[in-house]
Amino acid sequence: MYASGKYTSRGPALIPRMKTKHRIYYITLFSVVLLGLIATGMFQFWPHSIESATDWTMDKRSVHDAPLIRLPVSNPIPERGDLSCRMHTCFDVYRCGYNPKNRIKVYIYPLQKFVDELGVPISSNGLSREYNDLLSAISDSDFYTDDVTRACLFIPSVDVLNQNSLRIRETAQALAMLPRWDKGMNHLLFNMLPGGAPDYNTALDVPRDRALLAGGGFSTWTYRQGYDVSIPVYSPLSADVELPERQPGPRRYFILSPQTAIHREYRAELERLKEENGEALLLLDKCSNLSQGAASARKRCYKGQVYDYPQILQESSFCVVLRGARLGQAALSDVLQAGCVPVILADSYILPFSEVLDWKRASVVIPEEKLSEMYTILKSVPHRQVEEMQRQAHWFWQAYFSSMKSIGLTTLQIINDRIYPYAARTYEEWNNPPVVKWSSVNSPLFLPLIPPRAPGFTAVVLTYDRVESLFRVITEISKVPSLAKLLVVWNNQNKSPPEESLWPKIGVPLKVVRTEENKLSNRFFPYDEIETEAVLAIDDDIIMLTSDELQFGYEVWREFPDRLVGYPGRLHLWDHEMGKWKYESEWTNEVSMVLTGAAFYHKYFNYLYTYKMPGDIKNWVDAHMNCEDIAMNFLVANITGKAPIKVTPRKKFKCPECTAIDGLSLDQTHMVERSECINKFASVFGTMPLKVVEHRADPVLYKDDFPEKLKSFPNIGSL
Repeated sequence: MYASGKYTSRGPALIPRMKTKHRIYYITLFSVVLLGLIATGMFQFWPHSIESATDWTMDKRSVHDAPLIRLPVSNPIPERGDLSCRMHTCFDVYRCGYNPKNRIKVYIYPLQKFVDELGVPISSNGLSREYNDLLSAISDSDFYTDDVTRACLFIPSVDVLNQNSLRIRETAQALAMLPRWDKGMNHLLFNMLPGGAPDYNTALDVPRDRALLAGGGFSTWTYRQGYDVSIPVYSPLSADVELPERQPGPRRYFILSPQTAIHREYRAELERLKEENGEALLLLDKCSNLSQGAASARKRCYKGQVYDYPQILQESSFCVVLRGARLGQAALSDVLQAGCVPVILADSYILPFSEVLDWKRASVVIPEEKLSEMYTILKSVPHRQVEEMQRQAHWFWQAYFSSMKSIGLTTLQIINDRIYPYAARTYEEWNNPPVVKWSSVNSPLFLPLIPPRAPGFTAVVLTYDRVESLFRVITEISKVPSLAKLLVVWNNQNKSPPEESLWPKIGVPLKVVRTEENKLSNRFFPYDEIETEAVLAIDDDIIMLTSDELQFGYEVWREFPDRLVGYPGRLHLWDHEMGKWKYESEWTNEVSMVLTGAAFYHKYFNYLYTYKMPGDIKNWVDAHMNCEDIAMNFLVANITGKAPIKVTPRKKFKCPECTAIDGLSLDQTHMVERSECINKFASVFGTMPLKVVEHRADPVLYKDDFPEKLKSFPNIGSL
């Protein structure tokens, strides 16, 4: 079946549009050369050039209408393929060059129909629908260029997705004829079904010199680490069948085996597991009583009972994916689409996109020899983890498996990340569902330099209804030179904020955010209004901090952007008599926490607190209306392995647990609850991440006998 590419505003998907200036250039060049040949009496044929081919119109995009190229038997054949190839040995990165967008440019060769000397095509299928979709997607992407001189990567229009349809020798000769081939340097081939009977090699058998291979069945023996790209075997059902949304959780079957034509030894072992575990395992096979065709491909049977495929996959928690004649199986894509956790038994198989995807989060890989222990192994996986894996599996399919476009662009992005590693996607960007806009925030853990001074910080003030105190806090904070924006989180749903005319007039933007529920965790939400890296969390009753103390705290945070930098320090202690942790607010030489009633931190931790806080800690905080500051200390210490930094020596520090008449401290159980919080959080984290230190940060000339005008921060530490 021959499929034609779509026509878009950028031109046809598979035939690069020739720019007008290039057409004029080639016409002029052709004329000059022709006149030269006539003048010298040398009559000879002008060699055919793919780059300048204009003898067929843009509308003729199928293989039927493509130029016919005959392959003489004597044409050279590329070498088999260099297994030692790596990006630094077989790829010319200098061809990619520097560009502001850090993006490779990909050129797609125009379509040509290759035949041998007898006129027999080199491929029985011509151009498959899948390969047409792949090239169309690439030509519509930002990677594509129609200027061959700018290209970093070249993709032939020779379809080698399915080796079964290829004539190996002639296909290799066709590749060698490509004008930019140069022993395969910077060329990329896509293949999903490698090898053939009887050995079924795990990589494409077509000789290809140094070309990169995006292959769907690599083993550890044929995969060139860091050079080739392991891709999935596309499942046509992905485009034809839409499965309803299914939430993660327990399902009708525990294990399901959906594949047909699996090895008889595996089938016998699965039958034995079925006998031992009964209805927990569903073992499906090909339906023998149905006529062959597209309809039968969407059915599976067990003892005469017919099931719709792939819909039945949604009824199981785990789905078995066994090796077949080939290592790569389209069933893996079907299983991911259904949100069923794949149980992969295919020794030496290189999982798709494993260079960037963390398959431990979405699958269970079991050695083939341990197939008999599969049920026991899967039973040991906690229910919560199974739900996370189901969710991750379905997202992997949506992001990377669902279409030929997804597969093709993911492959190019991986190659792009190798060439421009300093602009590469992070682990989180590859593996985290885009619930969080991670692109808007960088982790502070690996900053090469301290954050810039210019952007300053955003003050986030959590308030309920203490308007007078709130206005005093806003007025004091507005005096800090580095304040960039002030964000008021209005946590009272029963009362509206004051009218705009009543708010203090300050020199920076002031934004009021109204929350839907009264939760302490609202103070740590990653609001879009926070555009600076530095955040000052401050309560609406912290009126005693001077502008010098706040400015100095910001300067300290700039030196330590991965720490919590705050004013009121606290300590956790081990109570030997009670055998548990205790919260301590008395003054000591040690601190392990700084309260976020007044503390600087990197906005990255807002994302972690909101979306990645372990266990039920967030719910605990919101239910008890306490301990959000302790939770943030636990989170930061667990991520960084570092203690907080206390600044300034202020002794009488008003805070939410001290002496506020209208504060939370009136409840005598408050301190007891904070001790309970520490023990609760330590249990959830599985460790005690808090670190105890005996230092604080003060300005250099803090107590030196110097004139006040020589000190950068003269108003610090006064009672």
